[in-house]
Amino acid sequence: MNRDLTVGRSDRVLWKFCLPLFGSMIFQQLYNIADSFVAGKFLGEDALAAVGNSYEITLVFIAFAFGCNIGCSVIVSKLFGEKRMKDMKTAVYTTLIAGGALCLVLMLAGLIFSRQLLEMINTPDNIMTDSKQYLDIYIWSLPFVFFYNIATGIFAALGDSRTPFIFLAASSVSNIAVDILFVTAFGMGVAGVAWATLICQGVSCVLAVTVVFRRLYKIKTPQPADLFSWKLLGKIAVVAVPSIIQQSFISVGNIIIQGVINSFGSSVTAGYAASVKLNNLVITSFTTLGNGVSNFTAQNLGAGKPQRVREGFKAGIKLVWVICVPIVLLYLFAGRYLVYFFLDKPTDTALNVGVRFLQIVSPFYFVAAVKLVSDGVLRGATLMKQFMSATFTDLILRVVLAKVLSSYFGTTGIWSAWPIGWSIAMVMSVLLCRKGVHFSQEKKHPLIRHRHA
Repeated sequence: MNRDLTVGRSDRVLWKFCLPLFGSMIFQQLYNIADSFVAGKFLGEDALAAVGNSYEITLVFIAFAFGCNIGCSVIVSKLFGEKRMKDMKTAVYTTLIAGGALCLVLMLAGLIFSRQLLEMINTPDNIMTDSKQYLDIYIWSLPFVFFYNIATGIFAALGDSRTPFIFLAASSVSNIAVDILFVTAFGMGVAGVAWATLICQGVSCVLAVTVVFRRLYKIKTPQPADLFSWKLLGKIAVVAVPSIIQQSFISVGNIIIQGVINSFGSSVTAGYAASVKLNNLVITSFTTLGNGVSNFTAQNLGAGKPQRVREGFKAGIKLVWVICVPIVLLYLFAGRYLVYFFLDKPTDTALNVGVRFLQIVSPFYFVAAVKLVSDGVLRGATLMKQFMSATFTDLILRVVLAKVLSSYFGTTGIWSAWPIGWSIAMVMSVLLCRKGVHFSQEKKHPLIRHRHA
C-alpha cells in the first residue's frame, strides 16, 4: 500500500518505512551470496574466485540500474508529496522508457567487451573461462535488473517498502534452491549459478513491474498521464546521473583494487571474494537505508515540511547504529566461520585473507553508516554536488591508498584503505549536509526552496 511519509512521528515513520527496505536488500544480496556459496562449496576455490572476480564488473552495470532507481524514486517521492499525481505517473513511465534504452546500450557494450574487462583486472588464467561465462550470462539478465530496480524505487517513492521485501524474500530463497539444483543435479558448473540468478531475477522483475502498473492504475487523475516528458527526464537525470557516476566510479575503483588483489594470486582472490560479499551485504544494506532517508526527505520537501528532515536524519543515524552493533560483533568474533561458509576446503591463505579483511574493515561500519545516511539526505534534497564530492573523496583515497599501501604492507595495506577513506568522507558528508541543508533550528524553513526545484 502507498504511505504518506509526511505525517506522524518522524522516527517511527522512518523506521517503519526503512526496516523492510533493509530486509529487502538483505535478500537482494543473498542472490550474490548464494552464487558464491554454491560455487565455493560445490565447485571449489577457483569457481568461487571466478564468481567473485566477475561480480566486481557486474557492479558497474548495477550502478546504472541503481541510478535509475534513485533518480526516479526521489522525483516521484517529491511529486507524490506535492500530490501532483499526473506528473508522478509520467515520471514513472519516462523512467521505464529511458531506463530500457540505457539497458540495451549497456548490454551491447558488455557482450562485446566482457573479455577485455576481465583482462583489464588481471584475471588469472585458471579462472578466465568461468569468469567470462558467468559475466556473459549476467549481462543477458540486465533488463530484469534494470526494471526491477526501477520498480522498487517506485514502491519506495510511494511509501511502500513491504511489497519489494516480499518479492525479494521469495525469489532469493528460490535462487538458493535453483543454484544448488543446476550445479549438483544438472552439473552446469559456474554457468548454472549464473542461469539460476537470471531466472529468479526475471520472475521477481515481472511480478514487481506488474504490481507497479496495477498500483498506478488505481491512482485516478483528471487527465491521462503523458507517456514521456523531456522536462521530467531532465529532473530525474539531475539525481540519477550523479548517482550513476558515483556508483560507477566506486565500481571502477573496486575493479582497480580487484586488479591489485588478483596480482597476489587466486587464493587471495578467493579469500577476498568471500569476505567482500559479507562486506557488500552490510554497505549495500546501509546504502538502501540511505535511499529510504532520501525518500523521506523528498516527500517532506514536496509537502513543505523541512523541519521533519532534521528529525529524519537523527532517526536514520540511530537506526543504522542499532543494526551495526550485532554485525560488527559477528564479523569480529565469528569471521573465520563466516568466511569458511563460502569455501569447502580453503587454503590457509584464502581463509586468513578473508578473516583479516573483516577484522580491519568491520569496526568502521559505524563510520560508513553515518556517511550513507548523510548522503541520503543530500540526495533527497537534490544537493548532488555536495553528495558527489564526499563520495569521490572516499573513492580516490581508497584506490590510491590500496595501491600504495599494498607495496609496503601487502594485502593488509589494501584492506586499510577502506577505513581511511570512509572516515574522511564521513566528516565531509556530514559537514556538507549540515551546511547545505541548513539543519539549524534557527532557520524555520531551510529547504523550502527545493519544493518546486
